[in-house]
Amino acid sequence: MLFGKKDKLVGLDIGSRTIKAAEIVESPKGRTLKRFGMIDITPGLIEDSTINEPEDVADKIKELFKTYNIHEKNVAVSIGGYSVIVKKINVQTMAEDQLQETIHYEAEQYIPFDIKDVNLDFQILGPNENNPNQMNVFLVAAKKEMVNDYINLVNMAGLNPCIIDVEAFALQNVFEVNYEVKDENVALIDIGASKTSLNILKGSNSVFMRDVALGCGQINQKIISLVNCSFDESETIKLGGQTDKISAEDLKEIVIGVVSDWCTEIRRAIDFFYSTYPEDQIKRIMLSGGGGNISDFRQLLANETSSEVTTINPFGNFVLDSSFDPAYIEQIAPQAAITMGLAIRKINDK
Repeated sequence: MLFGKKDKLVGLDIGSRTIKAAEIVESPKGRTLKRFGMIDITPGLIEDSTINEPEDVADKIKELFKTYNIHEKNVAVSIGGYSVIVKKINVQTMAEDQLQETIHYEAEQYIPFDIKDVNLDFQILGPNENNPNQMNVFLVAAKKEMVNDYINLVNMAGLNPCIIDVEAFALQNVFEVNYEVKDENVALIDIGASKTSLNILKGSNSVFMRDVALGCGQINQKIISLVNCSFDESETIKLGGQTDKISAEDLKEIVIGVVSDWCTEIRRAIDFFYSTYPEDQIKRIMLSGGGGNISDFRQLLANETSSEVTTINPFGNFVLDSSFDPAYIEQIAPQAAITMGLAIRKINDK
């Protein structure tokens, strides 16, 4: 899904709680992060990837670009959630242009939506390991209504939507840029405000994806129900701000309760993966999103999965502009992962 002509893009991650933008330039030193910014939006403007108040969200995007002095109009955005289906399928071996003509027929048996209501894309992965007459293909289907909503939103903000990516793929791209991809199984888990996505890689190939409706907003909801405060106050409390409304013990109990539920759901998804690939142990889990900074979550998940659990650094192989505070970069790194994955895209790449 490509629009526009220039090669350069700004990565624009439109979340349900925070909108993030990153601009990367090529320099003699290598890829350089020129600008990065974040802005919070009011809860409810975007829910379950549905844009409820596009004018308000567009105004926030404009404010973000103005505040951080981002002038580039071409952007790459990402979508996710239940309106996006990603499946690895097997089809008869054929040329890419031939598959382009038959992909709608191939997709109908895998997509739970009316095929007329979705945009389809695919990526040929290579020959099937078990059948020499077939090949593995990544099939991506996104509801046209959702795609159009995001295109209209970006246009409303005065920007040009050049690439619409899938969140899990953007995260995989930035992982591969910053880390050595070995012949091992790695789970990339992004914990946002209202959604957690899981992408399991075998080497450089994604073999299993799942989204679950869990996220950091659950912690806010628990705090609000306990102390009857505003959402902004709950955010301050969640992030460890000074307050006399809740004790440190009560806050820790809330966090442990919520992240324990996350671990249970993630374990279920990983067990499903093991039922398909019983010989493939996941040795490493890489966390991103706001939940990646919660130390109790990292420890519980490591115990639950018997895996090494770390937080992603999406800036590792990038040169940082001298204007960035290293402490700030370290703090926001997990939340910046998808944005950085979008910012490294180029128009006309696949």
